[in-house]
Amino acid sequence: MLKLEQLADLLDQHRAAASVRVAEFAVGGRSFAFNSKPAIMGVVNLSAGSWYRESVCLTAASAIQRGKILDAQGADIVDVGAESTLEQAARVDELAQNSQLLPVIRELRAANILVSVETYQPAVTRACLAAGANILNLTGTEHSAELYRMVADHDAAVIICHVQGKNVREVRDFDFGADATQMLQDYFAREIETAQKNGVKKIFIDPGLGFYYRNLQDSAVRVRHQMQVFLNTFRLRTLGFPVCHALPHAFEYFGEEVRCAEPFFAVLAALGKTDLFRTHEVARVRGVLDTLKVF
Repeated sequence: MLKLEQLADLLDQHRAAASVRVAEFAVGGRSFAFNSKPAIMGVVNLSAGSWYRESVCLTAASAIQRGKILDAQGADIVDVGAESTLEQAARVDELAQNSQLLPVIRELRAANILVSVETYQPAVTRACLAAGANILNLTGTEHSAELYRMVADHDAAVIICHVQGKNVREVRDFDFGADATQMLQDYFAREIETAQKNGVKKIFIDPGLGFYYRNLQDSAVRVRHQMQVFLNTFRLRTLGFPVCHALPHAFEYFGEEVRCAEPFFAVLAALGKTDLFRTHEVARVRGVLDTLKVF
């Protein structure tokens, strides 16, 4: 059971990190003040293989409609993707991804909605940025220099996800370090340096808590790891850039109430000073964050 004493001990050990500030920047002409107001990213999945049914949209029209609903619910950014991260889900080639993504991106941008695209494919990235996508949600490690240059050329932002493997579809076992936060800091420091060398100025870092590593299928092990990373988020902010978290599900514990899981994890992420919350449950998470502000 998480206790107040454990939170106090975490703060005592890393008190200096709790007061750091991260870079603030504009995305698509819209300014974000991460140090005083966290942002929310809603999710639209164009893949039938995605398990979070409420986010799945099988036509461009339904995806555009969901994107507009998420915007109305309080999403600052809408993240769209055409390939599920689930290992057993079908792969989607670059041509098919573009045919699904591009009409959605163009229509949402025409409605002045900021759009992030989740991919690790250079051809998909190139086409989506050209269509107006504001952020690359990068879920792979190959071709990174090329992808960062594309982002810089379009004055876009990038979410650098921690991925142990070529891409999120090819991860196997998670390599735990003695201190997971230190391992994440080392990884992101290297990637930030590469991104900056290739001209990227607008950077988020994402510990990748929603990815399906085989040795994190034990629910207790996985959720314990996720909780620890959420609470230690403020330590990652010492790298100077805002932290994005994809809120997970813990369906083994929530069961039929699985839609309450992301709002629960949002509390832990907020306590850790998360800057951008990626969620399928925008309205619920917005309610959680608004309520926490009252204190």
